[in-house]
Amino acid sequence: MVSCARRISRRRFLRDAGAAAAAPLVLPASVFGQDGRAAPSERITTGHIGVGGQGLAHIIGGPWVLKGGLVSLPDVQVLAAADVNVHAANRAKNEAEKRYAAAAPSGSYKGFTAYTDFREMLDRKDIDAVLVATHDPWHVPASMAAVKAGKDVYCEKPLSLTIREAREMVQAVRRYGRVFQTGTQQRSAEYNGWFRQACELVRNGRIGKLQTVLVGVGHTSSDRWFPAQPVPEGFNWDMWLGPAPWREYNSEIVRGSWFGIRDFSGGEITNWGAHHFDIVQWALDMDGSGPTEILPPDGKDIKTLTYKYANGVVVLHDPSFNGIKFNGTDGRIFVNREQFKTEPEEIAKQPLGPGDVRLLKNTGHHRNWLDCIKTRRRPNADVEIGCRSVTVCHLGNIAYWLKRPLTWDPAKETFVGDPEADRWLERPRRSPWTL
Repeated sequence: MVSCARRISRRRFLRDAGAAAAAPLVLPASVFGQDGRAAPSERITTGHIGVGGQGLAHIIGGPWVLKGGLVSLPDVQVLAAADVNVHAANRAKNEAEKRYAAAAPSGSYKGFTAYTDFREMLDRKDIDAVLVATHDPWHVPASMAAVKAGKDVYCEKPLSLTIREAREMVQAVRRYGRVFQTGTQQRSAEYNGWFRQACELVRNGRIGKLQTVLVGVGHTSSDRWFPAQPVPEGFNWDMWLGPAPWREYNSEIVRGSWFGIRDFSGGEITNWGAHHFDIVQWALDMDGSGPTEILPPDGKDIKTLTYKYANGVVVLHDPSFNGIKFNGTDGRIFVNREQFKTEPEEIAKQPLGPGDVRLLKNTGHHRNWLDCIKTRRRPNADVEIGCRSVTVCHLGNIAYWLKRPLTWDPAKETFVGDPEADRWLERPRRSPWTL
């Protein structure tokens, strides 16, 4: 474990010293280097856990993530990546070094280290923050290890594999005083302010009294099995499984089928659902709470998974589309990443008044995280928000799996008089991966 006292960096020392001095601290322009980047002492240094696909995109840029990646930001220095696939780790190293070299033609950048065990990377004192982009069973164990090592964390959604894990993550972040951003970037994505606008319209009563919300995401996960295959050279299958139950290697699992396997994921309910249910929570002003009843389809009166909130709003799961539909007494809103529509159209054209609720402006999800690392404020999708939003997803899955109605106490975060359902609040972890 790395204590907070042990992590007083040169950056922090300079900042604190500057605040105390009678005259401002003046640095010569030469310390900023030929590439125009911030001085090394002023950069946030990052390490990355899981760099296949989305994890690599966080470093070098990709769809729905960050244009140009973290390597393009002048106040960030990407130092390392860890992946159970040595080829993925080395690719991240090569791609990052190539981009840094292109930005500083005077000399190649060779400061990036590739690891196959993230624990070795977390031992480094020169890394300030960690971005976790593994598959779901590793989200909390890897993030927890990073927090205990004194690192600030950006963790991909969904925050956790279970409800209890999510709460334990909140407790650890608060205990160690870390900045934690959940990767539900629809709250502060650079590409799209529609979700914030939709939530503001709902919160300010522009569609009248909100009655129902339809959340368009796919289905839950199930028990699925694949035939055994040889483990490829350079791939640590045991480490990939981590806390999840043991099974034989199959390439289809690693390539993406794990999304539909209950041992690893809650399916699209926790994949896209982590985004869309998060927006519903935001619109309902429920970032610190959640639904009280969860009803799975029964083939009779209940046609689809149904959530009931104490304020009377009903939220329905609809796998036939992607997006969110808000239905009020005076209008409707539809929003996803490609479309924003209100009925009537005039609803979206009415400016907010001085007494209206105004939600956080979009600054970019990574930018918000980095700025909060500097200010020590809580980011747009703080760990508590991530916990509450993923809990909604998990509740829906548990209702699907048990095939019966559930009553939930959002204050105590337990089911009401239902020990069988309470057993789904957490899952056994394969040794030695305990929190």
